[in-house]
Amino acid sequence: QVQLVESGGGLVQAGGSLRLSCAASGRTFSSYAMGWFRQAPGKEREFVAAISWSGGSAYYADSVKGRFTISRDNAKNTVYLQMNSLKPEDTAVYYCAAGGVVTPSNIYEYDYWGQGTQVTVSS
Repeated sequence: QVQLVESGGGLVQAGGSLRLSCAASGRTFSSYAMGWFRQAPGKEREFVAAISWSGGSAYYADSVKGRFTISRDNAKNTVYLQMNSLKPEDTAVYYCAAGGVVTPSNIYEYDYWGQGTQVTVSS
């Protein structure tokens, strides 16, 4: 069992940066791939980024490639999402997720989810 708690969301102006953190409980954190997803009002939850259990491979949605960076620290049971050059369309609730995924962007392959953290980007 893994419990996930996100933090670091907030209000930022367009062009600004935020770093989200997701702290995990459980001794098996390092065996899971981790992902970040987001959900804007009235829209479906969508893939943002994912990282392999070792941190050796990272995957990004086209919409955030070059602006967002996912990383993890298995010693601290934490995964991060550094978000730069933020745009108003990045406004959403951001969720972290864990699972033994094969396809990192597939929402249905993730077994554990956090409660989400709100990110609001003003224009």
